[in-house]
Amino acid sequence: MKISTELVARMKRYIRVLGPGLITGASDDDPSGIATYSQAGAGFGFSTLWTALLTFPLMATIQGMCARIGIVTKTGLTGVLKVHYPKSLLYIMMVLSFPAITLNIGADIEGMGAVANLLVPKIPTFAFSIGFTVVLIWFIIKYPYRKIAAVLKWLCISLLLYLLVPFLVHPDWKAIFRNTLIPVIHLNRNFFEILVAILGTTISPYLFFWQTTMEAENMAHKPRTAVVSSRMLREMRLDVNMGMLFSNLVMYFLILTSGAVLYKAGVRQIDTVGQAAKALEPLAGELTYLLFALGVIGTGLLAVPVLAGSLSYIIAETFNWKQGLDKKFREAKGFYLTMIVSLLVGLCLDFLGISPIQALIYTAVLYGLTAPVMILVLIHICNNKKIMGAFTNNRLSNIMSIITFVLMTAAAVALVYLQFR
Repeated sequence: MKISTELVARMKRYIRVLGPGLITGASDDDPSGIATYSQAGAGFGFSTLWTALLTFPLMATIQGMCARIGIVTKTGLTGVLKVHYPKSLLYIMMVLSFPAITLNIGADIEGMGAVANLLVPKIPTFAFSIGFTVVLIWFIIKYPYRKIAAVLKWLCISLLLYLLVPFLVHPDWKAIFRNTLIPVIHLNRNFFEILVAILGTTISPYLFFWQTTMEAENMAHKPRTAVVSSRMLREMRLDVNMGMLFSNLVMYFLILTSGAVLYKAGVRQIDTVGQAAKALEPLAGELTYLLFALGVIGTGLLAVPVLAGSLSYIIAETFNWKQGLDKKFREAKGFYLTMIVSLLVGLCLDFLGISPIQALIYTAVLYGLTAPVMILVLIHICNNKKIMGAFTNNRLSNIMSIITFVLMTAAAVALVYLQFR
């Protein structure tokens, strides 16, 4: 009884610690990401499973650096850039972020609408897309940050649905383990495109801004006398590492599912998350299809506020607007109007003839151009004692972040070459 009581207490403590890192990791598996991972499995079977092992330490390192910046400076990433770096860099990041994030929002909203339409065919896709947008705008305006954070944390549970799906389709576990541990590389354009897409989906600049700002907001809710402690940093690392691990597990199981079902059935091309859900139904059964579809809607409801919130913080901090999800609409009108506009612009993409796959390609190009620059800036910030004081990077963080920079730079070059040659 004593052991079980201690175990329950420890679990409660861990759950209480989880927050910005978990939400950031879970939001990375948005409907756009689900489409990318589904295409990876459909196009190449289990050949890309090893990428989950590669991206986890890279994601954990970069997001851990962002979280540490937020805790130490008590300021969002945009605020740090504004004070310590040329304004031209900040404006370039802002100009590239708005189209990239709104395209991502549009692809996610359209994906949610398409999947909801598959579940309830009598209601058209555009009606669902409008409905999801209205609900998200109402929710963001009405509730304070702590309520939003609590709901987002529980929405992460929707991702657990994807961990169940592979066990319903009876895959070849021996082939799975082999492809997980032994990297397989196909020397063709399509394979390298999907590798670039996976890197761009898992390591996205908007997550850098969100992670930093959420940690800064958490610090703002602590007593003014609170100082950065080793315990605080340990809890942050646990939160970030769990969030990134959760994100990569979902990515892994999505590739596994589509590889076991779609690739095996000869389905090689998935352009939208709706196509992935629809293809699963006759091949894997109604339950698998239902779990997949519900997961898409849950992750969309989780990811879209993160995307819109990231953009709002970038623009509000740039122009010194009042900002914060803990403020009411009348207290931070510019901040909330930016979120509303980004959602409405994203929704309009559904009616402008821009397909989700086109939106994803444009988003990937913009993220690919900004990610290497932002990673280099993060490395500089985290090694600057004037900004970070005694909490600068250790050797391991520098090594891992430099590896991430090299890979993302190579991915950006490859992406531009493959798309525009």
